[in-house]
Amino acid sequence: MEENKTRAHQYWKENLKYLGILLSIWFLVSYGAGILFADALNGFRLGGFKLGFWFAQQGSIYVFVVLIFVYVRLMNKLDKKYGYDE
Repeated sequence: MEENKTRAHQYWKENLKYLGILLSIWFLVSYGAGILFADALNGFRLGGFKLGFWFAQQGSIYVFVVLIFVYVRLMNKLDKKYGYDE
């Protein structure tokens, strides 16, 4: 029983690590590229739009969707590692 608690604790700790990393990436892209560094990025264009504006409007959404798929893949590997897969 104690071994299951330890494994569950390790599983949750690794899950939180993944969440922290992925949410940090999303924060940097959405807040950093869309707001903080928008003026510097506006010197470049993507699809006819200034890059800072593009990140603020669409780029952060695209990155968030990609991060969801990355999270699913990481969690599938984590489930297999700890024996929580079906």
